[in-house]
Amino acid sequence: MDELDSEIVRLLQTDARQSNREIARQLGIAPSTCLERVRALHRRGVIRGYHAHIDPAALNRNVQALVSVQVRPLSRAVIDAFKGFASGLPEVLHVFVLSGGDDFLLHVAVQDLDHLHAFLTDRLSKRGEITGFRTSVIFQQVSNTAPARLPTPN
Repeated sequence: MDELDSEIVRLLQTDARQSNREIARQLGIAPSTCLERVRALHRRGVIRGYHAHIDPAALNRNVQALVSVQVRPLSRAVIDAFKGFASGLPEVLHVFVLSGGDDFLLHVAVQDLDHLHAFLTDRLSKRGEITGFRTSVIFQQVSNTAPARLPTPN
């Protein structure tokens, strides 16, 4: 990605609803140049898609938590099976497969603390491969919605 591609990506991350013409105007380039650059970013897989940023409370997801999970035995089959199970749960927003002391980190969002407790006891604790889990309730979240490209190491 060159500097122009990086600027196009930055503008789209800030507001993906901007028109091609508006992005071109902000960058001082022709709309046709901007359109071809955006298409090339899609073809190369730099831009994977667009989404709407929704308030979790509007979806009745007032409580969010991070759940660190340990599974045994550590094998590809167990990891893949648990990853598939967890990603299919409606409460789970993200599944991260980790190295270190924890094997997974689940980002969950539920109605309230009672539903979080039910999720942990009725869904997770019943899984035989889980040897332990720890839960941290999220009080506040700050996100970098427009990360810049980092320099390449020399």
